[in-house]
Amino acid sequence: MRKVGIIGLGHVGVTVAYTLITKGIVDELVCIDTDEKKAKAEFYDFSDALAILPNQPHIIMNSYEALADADIIITAFGDIRLSVEGNDRFGELSLNAKNAKEVGQKLKAIQFDGILLNISNPCDVICALLQHYTGLPKERVLGTGTSLDTARMKRALAQHYNVASNNISGYVLGEHGDSQFIAWSTVQVNHLPFSISEAETKELEEKTRNGAWTIVEGKGYTSYGIASCAVEIVNAIFNDAHQLLVVSTPFNEEETYIGYPAIIGAKGIVDTIELPLSQKEKEELAKTAQMIQEKIDHSL
Repeated sequence: MRKVGIIGLGHVGVTVAYTLITKGIVDELVCIDTDEKKAKAEFYDFSDALAILPNQPHIIMNSYEALADADIIITAFGDIRLSVEGNDRFGELSLNAKNAKEVGQKLKAIQFDGILLNISNPCDVICALLQHYTGLPKERVLGTGTSLDTARMKRALAQHYNVASNNISGYVLGEHGDSQFIAWSTVQVNHLPFSISEAETKELEEKTRNGAWTIVEGKGYTSYGIASCAVEIVNAIFNDAHQLLVVSTPFNEEETYIGYPAIIGAKGIVDTIELPLSQKEKEELAKTAQMIQEKIDHSL
């Protein structure tokens, strides 16, 4: 039986839940939210959908005890308004550091021993805090990291070169935030190396880094892209796919959680690969890792 828990039923958490239900990915889904009224409303809305859908997962609301034997728990708590109002990627840190401690301690108390996938921001810092408070092995705590930023990079390049976005390969590395960077040495268009001007590089990096704000300005939050990233990771875990995905992972060289490619399977993070980065890219990776670690140290 494939059992998933989701903690936090905001725009992202609900979108992940709905996707898992409609795609038939879960047999049992446990949803947690501090707003009891919201949790009840989502339960009935999901139940209405189940009256039509061919998939019939069992849905449980607001029971931490029911999370004990979950295969995967997804954390999506937070308040995006704190980031939007201050135009600050770390706007949710204070709130979510407290949430991570509370959630982590509760999961430890029920002896949860599955895989923890974090979406909550700042993603890399919260991953580290959740691992600390749950005591879970590092390979079983990961985050969506720069998976969404990598998707935004592919979208920007696809539009720039008028090609299909799935014909763009490469990675955005580092923080899921302002210190991220496109590792241009890994990028290919139509699976071929390409040349790009400095002006084009800056323009595309700006579009990638600020992609979230473009969406937020229009609708107040992001949901579909990040939910799709989370579901892809869930699928890789359930299928033991050993799929190479860019996630928030404990990267040994930098000794902190950071957006970097990792092999994802049934046990979580199976391995990381060593990218042949340029010297400049290695320096950028070290810089963003140091910034993330400082935030972690400050939050513990």
